[in-house]
Amino acid sequence: MAPTTDNAVRSDGALVDDVSTTAVADSEGAIETRGIEPVPDHERHGRVRELFPTWVAANISVLLLTMGAALVVFNKLNFWQVLIVAGCAAVASFGMVGVLSVSGKWGGAPGAMLSRATFGVRGNLFPGAILWVARFGWETINAVTGAYAVLTVLDLLFGIKSNSVLIVITLFVFVACTFLVSGMGRKALNVCNKWSTYLFGVFSVLVLGYLVVHIKWHDVFSKPAGSTAMMIAGIGTIAAGGISWVPTGPDFARYLPHSASGKKIVGATVSGAGVVMVPMVLMGAVMAVAAPGLAEAPDPVSFLGDILPTWLAVPYLVTAIVGMLLINSLSMYSAGFTAQTMGVKLPRAMAVSINAAISLVGGLMLMLVAKSFLSSFITFLILLAVSFSAWIGVYAVDMARRRVRAVRYDAEGLMDTSPSSRYWYQGGFCWQAMTAWAVALIAGLCFTQCAWFSGPLSGTFVGKYGLGWAATIAISALLMAVLPTPREK
Repeated sequence: MAPTTDNAVRSDGALVDDVSTTAVADSEGAIETRGIEPVPDHERHGRVRELFPTWVAANISVLLLTMGAALVVFNKLNFWQVLIVAGCAAVASFGMVGVLSVSGKWGGAPGAMLSRATFGVRGNLFPGAILWVARFGWETINAVTGAYAVLTVLDLLFGIKSNSVLIVITLFVFVACTFLVSGMGRKALNVCNKWSTYLFGVFSVLVLGYLVVHIKWHDVFSKPAGSTAMMIAGIGTIAAGGISWVPTGPDFARYLPHSASGKKIVGATVSGAGVVMVPMVLMGAVMAVAAPGLAEAPDPVSFLGDILPTWLAVPYLVTAIVGMLLINSLSMYSAGFTAQTMGVKLPRAMAVSINAAISLVGGLMLMLVAKSFLSSFITFLILLAVSFSAWIGVYAVDMARRRVRAVRYDAEGLMDTSPSSRYWYQGGFCWQAMTAWAVALIAGLCFTQCAWFSGPLSGTFVGKYGLGWAATIAISALLMAVLPTPREK
C-alpha cells in the first residue's frame, strides 16, 4: 500500500482516518511503523508468553520500594499486612489490565482506538484527552525517578553531587533514551523487556539475600498491626500504578491471534506484574523498619545508598534505571497511539515526541521547583486512579456486551471518522457511555481527598477508606449497564 498523508477512501466511498502518514505497517521489521490501524489477521504472530516480560518490565521501578516504605511509615502497617496489600493490589489492578487486554486480541487495535467503538468517534476525544494528560504525569514521575537514580549512581561511584545543571542534563538524556526505545516499537520493546527481566531479577535476589542477612527481623515482625482502613487505603495507593495501565493493555495484545487464550492473557499479565510488585513493596517495607526516614527522603532513590553497600546498590540501581526507562518507553509507546487517536497527524514514532517533550518540562519542574517528591507522587496516584477508573467501568461493560452478543470490532468502522462510521452513534457521540463516564468521574472526585483538594464526600466511608477509585468503576459500570444499549450502524 502506498503511503498516505491524510485520509484514505473506503471501498464504499467514505473517508477513513489514516493518521499514520505511513504505509500500513511493516510490523515485521526492526522498527514498527504501524500506527493506530488494526492489525490484519495474517500479521497476528504474537505469543501470549511475550506479555509476561512486558508486565515484569512495566513494574521495574524503585518507586515500589518507596511505596512499600510509605505503607509502614504513614499507614502504620506491619509486614503481614503489607504482604496482603501488595498481593491484593497486584491482582486487582493487573487483573483488570489482563481482562481488558483481551479486547486487543478481538480488535487488533490499541485501546485508545477500540475506545471509539465504546464512546463514539467524537465522544472518545473527551476520555482520551484526560487519559492522555494523565499519561503525561505518569511519564514525568518515571522520568524524574530515573534521573534521580542516575544522580545517585554518580554520587556513589564518583562523589559527584547533584546540582541544577546536572539535573537538566541527566533528565534530558533519560527522556531522550526513552523516546528512542519507544519509537522503535513492539519488537524492540520485547527484546529489552526480556533481558531487563533477567538482570533485574538477579540483582533483586541479591538485594533480598542481603536484607535477609543484615536486617533485624525481630524489629520487622514485632511491629504492631495497623488499622483495616489503612490497609484498604494502601491497596488503592499501590493499585493506582497498575490501574493506569488498563487502557493501554490492548496495545500489547493486538498482535495476538484470535485463537490466543483469554485466560492465559490474564494469567501472564497478573503473574508478570505480581512477581515484581509484591517483593518490591515488601522490600521497601522491610527497609523502612531499619530506616524510617526513607519514606520522607527528598528523592525516591538516594536512600538505597544508605541501606545497601555500594557494590550492590550501584548495579541494582543501574538495572533499575534500565527498568524505569522501559516503563516510560512502554507508556510512551501507547501514548503515541492516544495522540494519533486524538488527531495528531504524525506517525506513531513521531507522535511519541510530544510526550517526551512534556515529560522533560514537567520533570524539570518537579526536580527543581517542587518541595516534596513523595507528596506530589501520592497525590498524583490518587487522581490518576480516579481518572482512569471512570473509563474502565464503561469500557468493561461494552466489552461484556460484545462477548455476549458475539459482535466483533469493525476495522473500517474504527478508522472511519465520518458520519458514515459504524461508531458514529448520534452526532459522533455515544450518549450512554459519555453519561456514565462523566457522572462517575465527577462522583469519584467527590470521594477524593489529597494534598490539593478534598471532595465534598471525602469524609464518607468510601472517602476515608480510599475507595474513590473502586466507587468510580462501580458507578460507571452500573450506569452503562442500566442505560439503553447503544445501537451501532
